[in-house]
Amino acid sequence: MGILLRSDKEMSLFALLHTALPFLVFCFRIVSGQITYSIPEEMQKGSEIGNIAQDLGLDLKRLKSGRARIYSGDSTTYIDLNRENGRLLVKESIDRESLCAKTTPCALHLQMILENPMELYSVTVEIKDVNDNAPTFQKSEIRFEISESAAVGARFVLGRAVDPDVGVNGLRTYSLKPTENFALDEQSDVGKIVEMVLQKPLDREKEGRLNLLLTAFDGGEPQLSGTMNIHVKVLDANDNSPIFTKKVYKTTVTENAPKGTKLTTVSATDADEGSNSHVTYYISDAVDSSVTDIFVVDTQNGEITLNGKIDYEKSNNYQLHIQARDQGGLSDSCKVIIDVLDINDNQPAIDIISMSSFISEKSKPTTVVAMIKVNDPDSGVNGQVHCTLSDNIPFAVNTPSNNFFSLRTEQELDRERDDEYNITVMCSDEGVPSLSSSVSLHLQISDVNDNAPVFERSSYEAFVVENNTPGLSIFTVKAIDADYNQNARVSYILEDSTVNGVPVSSYVSVSADSGVINAMRSFDYEQLKDFHFCIKAQDGGSPLLSSNVTVTIKIQDQNDNAPQVLYPIQTGGSLVAEIVPRSADVGYLVTKVVAVDVDSGQNSWLSYKLQKTTDRALFEVGPQNGEIRTVRQVTDKDAVKQKLTVVVEDNGQPSRSAVVNINVAVADSFPEVLSEFTDFTHGKEYNDNLTFYLVLALAAVSFLFITCVVVIISVKIYRWRHSRIFYQSNLPVIPYYPTGYTDTGVTGTLPHMYNYDVCMTTNSRKSDCKYSTLGGQSVLLVDPSFTETMQRAMKDKSLLENPDSPELMLAIL
Repeated sequence: MGILLRSDKEMSLFALLHTALPFLVFCFRIVSGQITYSIPEEMQKGSEIGNIAQDLGLDLKRLKSGRARIYSGDSTTYIDLNRENGRLLVKESIDRESLCAKTTPCALHLQMILENPMELYSVTVEIKDVNDNAPTFQKSEIRFEISESAAVGARFVLGRAVDPDVGVNGLRTYSLKPTENFALDEQSDVGKIVEMVLQKPLDREKEGRLNLLLTAFDGGEPQLSGTMNIHVKVLDANDNSPIFTKKVYKTTVTENAPKGTKLTTVSATDADEGSNSHVTYYISDAVDSSVTDIFVVDTQNGEITLNGKIDYEKSNNYQLHIQARDQGGLSDSCKVIIDVLDINDNQPAIDIISMSSFISEKSKPTTVVAMIKVNDPDSGVNGQVHCTLSDNIPFAVNTPSNNFFSLRTEQELDRERDDEYNITVMCSDEGVPSLSSSVSLHLQISDVNDNAPVFERSSYEAFVVENNTPGLSIFTVKAIDADYNQNARVSYILEDSTVNGVPVSSYVSVSADSGVINAMRSFDYEQLKDFHFCIKAQDGGSPLLSSNVTVTIKIQDQNDNAPQVLYPIQTGGSLVAEIVPRSADVGYLVTKVVAVDVDSGQNSWLSYKLQKTTDRALFEVGPQNGEIRTVRQVTDKDAVKQKLTVVVEDNGQPSRSAVVNINVAVADSFPEVLSEFTDFTHGKEYNDNLTFYLVLALAAVSFLFITCVVVIISVKIYRWRHSRIFYQSNLPVIPYYPTGYTDTGVTGTLPHMYNYDVCMTTNSRKSDCKYSTLGGQSVLLVDPSFTETMQRAMKDKSLLENPDSPELMLAIL
């Protein structure tokens, strides 16, 4: 249950200091000492470090009675203390490298604490290095490509090895095997990068690859080492010339053979490697230009083909000089003898009269693409020509009319399937053997806007963390148009829609060119968890074609809300207290902290922990449910006033928290709680401005009070003098002693009856004032002895007979 009370901050602080001062003086008695041990790393768990009781001259009984313990100052404890025999033991195996890295010396600084009285001893445990780490290289292997023309003395960086050990156990030397071609730089320091130096020229033709082993040694005992493989690939140098397999090649060709006829292939080899072994072939400049116009050699494979017309009647033999040349300019030559065979020596001549370079994909079938004339000077069947096309193309050649051929479309075209065609027209005569010729036509298909943009996905889903910066790029949509050029230029448009009655354009925007979706505002997950909208992609063709896609934006929660405490309610200037009877058992439910977090997921998972308390051994809080319960039986020594501070923390990253102060009264009766809590403060934080206003108000009230007192005293003295005049004039006076003021219904001074008694003792600082409410009236309860004293004074003295008495003045005031 809760009690709403008023408290005074200054009296509470005084009472708290008055209560805690004896304990502060009693507890802080500290004795200090220092001892140092030295142990090797990697000692087994339970190994003895030393007997600290003997080394410090302490009695084992003192260790037990003082509840001796080892304090390390961090979460990792490597050392433990056996109170029974006073020995320091290894609690957890210690790795010097993970503890101190390269820092020397490496030591653990501990403290042994005794209680009743409190004593503190400093313990230093130095960790000695053990050679438990071999040198290691960052890479297990390294590769080099070195030209066989590399000069002796060339250097190659190998890197360095790392040994976590220190001192003599650290890295010391390197070795390289085999050492026939390379050696290590003897001037290289151990801690620096190692270099490999070429001592003997390399020859790729003898040995194209070298495998070396670099070993790093430490100085420990036993000696440990680490290795790294070095692979050297010897690059070729151009030190060999090409050599033809034959010096003279012979072949034959029939006259009027078609262009491109393969005659023979020459071949040359080069012992070098890579680009140095790449051979190219050329016809020698010494050959007559008329011959070079007829024959051509493939520069890459040495294939000699027919490039012109051969007429047996003009020449029946040709000689070619072919050169083979490598990349370095070294070369060799050979002779090619070509004999011409006499046959039907006229082939059809193809002449393109008219040709269209472009044709629309919407062209109708039978559209003429090209007009071709074929002429064969032969007569009879040798002069009769027919033409054919390559397979699998939507074109055809019509029947000739006076040696004119037309190339037409045979079916509908589709640029998105094939945007161009290389059409080869082959024409042959009817001779035996038949002669033929061919021509290639390149035809491009022009685009028509017949494809709408297509999005990569049927729908999109994007995520954005709340509290984002306006203008943040959230997601990118992309649509592809199979058309070409302007017909395939896609623009993105945000379709009009609303989200919670607000235009979607106030939430997001989309880039017309890139399709990037940007946030127009900062999102709040607690207000909006997701929304969707449509984006239209349209091309630049005529007419415009478009398609739509739905985009869903999901807001992800961020831990931007601290927990809110629902109970207990934190009041401003008053105090709420929970009552715990002194007869409460262990586990007694004092109260429950109820808090909520408007975030979601793990950001809303709350945990409770007790931060501050008057007596930490009396209460505990449930980390999950926030229930505050007693952890032991309440005793008479427990203070009536208990103040708890509970921290409510969420599970976000970073976490947020709220603090709630709970006042607990340990008492069995209400009057006891009432009397004790008159000095209990709610712990409200007063700022400087509030203090200033309170002082200002107090000064104003004090000034008004003093003014009123002076005026009242002046009026009373004036009336008293008039009463003296009446008394001396022997006029009848009726004594009247008002015990209260009543409402006359005219002035309305006070609407109720009020009695005022004053209780004063020799120690007014400890005086108690008790208030009670009876029948809707406020009554101040005081010590009845004061009333009896006043009544006796009224009986013993007559105020009328002694007008100057203090009692009369007190009654007047």
